Amino acid sequence: MAIEGVINKISGPAVIATGMHGAKMYDVVRVGKEGLVGEIIRLEGETVFIQVYEDTSGLYVGEPVVSTGEPLVVELGPGLLTQIYDGIQRPLPVIRDEKGDFVARGVTVDSIDRSKKWHFTPTVKVGDTVGPNDVMGTVQEYGFEHRIMVPPSVRGGEVAEIREGDFTITETVARFKDGTELRLMHRWPVRIARPVGRKMEPREPFLTGQRILDVLVPEAMGGTAAIPGGFGTGKTVMQQTLAKWSNADVIIYVGCGERGNEMTHVLTEFPELIDPLSGRPLMERTIIIANTSNMPVAAREASVYTGITLAEYWRDQGYRVALMADSTSRWAEALREISSRLEEMPAEEGYPPYLSARLAAFYERAGRIVCQGKPERRGSVTVVGAVSPPGGDLSEPVTQATLRIVGAFWALDTSLANRRHFPSINWLRSYSLYTDGFEQWYRENVGEEFIEQRNRMNALLQKEAELQEIVQLVGPDALQDDQRMVIEAGKMIREDFLQQSAFSDIDAHCPMEKANLMMKVIFTFYDEGLEALKRGATIDELLNLNETEEIARKKEVPKEKFKEWAADFLKRLPEALNVRAAAAS
Repeated sequence: MAIEGVINKISGPAVIATGMHGAKMYDVVRVGKEGLVGEIIRLEGETVFIQVYEDTSGLYVGEPVVSTGEPLVVELGPGLLTQIYDGIQRPLPVIRDEKGDFVARGVTVDSIDRSKKWHFTPTVKVGDTVGPNDVMGTVQEYGFEHRIMVPPSVRGGEVAEIREGDFTITETVARFKDGTELRLMHRWPVRIARPVGRKMEPREPFLTGQRILDVLVPEAMGGTAAIPGGFGTGKTVMQQTLAKWSNADVIIYVGCGERGNEMTHVLTEFPELIDPLSGRPLMERTIIIANTSNMPVAAREASVYTGITLAEYWRDQGYRVALMADSTSRWAEALREISSRLEEMPAEEGYPPYLSARLAAFYERAGRIVCQGKPERRGSVTVVGAVSPPGGDLSEPVTQATLRIVGAFWALDTSLANRRHFPSINWLRSYSLYTDGFEQWYRENVGEEFIEQRNRMNALLQKEAELQEIVQLVGPDALQDDQRMVIEAGKMIREDFLQQSAFSDIDAHCPMEKANLMMKVIFTFYDEGLEALKRGATIDELLNLNETEEIARKKEVPKEKFKEWAADFLKRLPEALNVRAAAAS
């Protein structure tokens, strides 16, 4: 029996209704005669407080409110990839085709195409006993084996019937002995984390192809990272770069409250990008959730939960998923606006007191896991959240609350962006809590010397920053030649290693093997150069070497030829330095 009440008060996206006896927290309701979608977020007797996911203009007191009796859910099944959804999983291209360029109020469309047929291949047979999250069969979706699982909310049992063939997502493909039917699609509440078998330690890096991240401040597969930075520092470009080049299988991009022109750029560029790993369109492994800043504020709050639930679904199939949330500051602003409409007691800068708890609940749904169910599968959800602090102030509440939760902190620097140093990540302010856990992986997959070289690079950058302060006071001539060598080596690291062009066909992505050899080249020049200085060469002579200029161009050497180039360079370098030192003496 439907629970029906009436509107008593309207305050922007917040609506108060009375007469809702029996309603439950987080139930989805239909508000007004147009049936606007909303969600109950507070209960006081028969009075409910509703956040409406659509524009409430034109609503009036006395209109009906009807509860669906179910929480906000997403549909999970074949047909998710390549889709562009709004914050509550309504497909925007379908809405445009049916209703026009603007999202009509109260519009209801299916999240996944009901008419398309998929070829289902069973992996279990009649008489087998299955349980929650066990794989029942597979469907081919682009380059992925889409694993059809028993929904986690279904107890399972003995398979009485299972069929191979072509089915829509709503047709029955299997039936248990107790009469329970299984389809290709099921639903799951967005605010409840999907169950896991067990969580695993973050021992494998999330490789991005960006040298500053992979070498100095690595992220873990199944870890969490934050990218805070002011306007124009490259947060969105960085997340798009990670989507293109990271070693994740599936990309979920959540544009949460972003400006319309930025979201338009994403929506027009992503369908045209080619996945460098497969040569196929990048959209074939991507799901986009577009919720721009001019869309209803309540849907912005729901969009990150929609995104993380889709990510958990693909994780449960045994895939590595990367979720890009751009940006959590806009999401926090939605929390603040709804909280103020409900007249809740504000905390710092007007944000609700539960801001940190909500952020933690979101980020903690990341992880690398052994999936629940059979056969054994291992998957991960890696969350990278952009933060947009007003004026680039990293001491504001959202940034500070995020800092206490995430394992990697990639601080974007406005001064670096103004100097056109991209990625504009400040290597001195950024950090990663995952670094020590990767030592074995580095030794097995990159090389024994990698860890030592990375530690040397961190120390050299720190020392160079200290010497730069002296240079700004008294000039470079006051330094000894060995100190000037530190500054020049630091400059090489900054400009020839950490700086990377997202628009270069060669340098946009750098594998770990190439990055390791690049560090070896720089440190060999530094060590051999110090020895040449002791033998009488001057710093200016070393900087005028052809080999020094060659180091600056090394990142444009293709990765297939880099090992050969590095071996030849390291063979020539000592001889060139010896000639300079001999001429000086």
